[in-house]
Amino acid sequence: MGKISGDTGADARDKQASAAALFHPLAEELMAIAERLRDAAEQYPDAAYPEQPASVRSSRPGHSHLVLARKIYALRRKRASIFGNPDLFGEPAWDILLDLYIAQGEGKQVSVSSACIGSAAPATTGLRWLSVLADQGLVVRENDPEDHRRVLVRLTGAGLTAMDRFFEAVDF
Repeated sequence: MGKISGDTGADARDKQASAAALFHPLAEELMAIAERLRDAAEQYPDAAYPEQPASVRSSRPGHSHLVLARKIYALRRKRASIFGNPDLFGEPAWDILLDLYIAQGEGKQVSVSSACIGSAAPATTGLRWLSVLADQGLVVRENDPEDHRRVLVRLTGAGLTAMDRFFEAVDF
């Protein structure tokens, strides 16, 4: 006998609930790790990253803006964790911009795949939003000079300026 068509939706919801229950502790652990890393980074905000090009190091956000960006990003992840469904609050472009702003402030390079992960969305959605942000002149993709298989992404001058302006407007 075949399945009753109504069972398919219930089965899918049960599988989603099972997956959520399975991954919730992992998400909590990752949030705790991220918080510890953020705290450590705040202790050393001006640490030099000699592997970075001078153009990236010279265009780093100010400390207070960086602290605020980290808090906003962490709150977005915590909100998704508490409500148990990150899809409720999806803003992949904003998550990418926050992630890149924080990385630039820390002098870190971000690969395209890492930026997609930072978008808190499926990889295809992250890639689509990276293209939109690039078309808007807010991010740029560059080949990694040390690993030609990898593509890096960073904020452009216009992207960094827009993010700085945002944090100046909300800094309290």
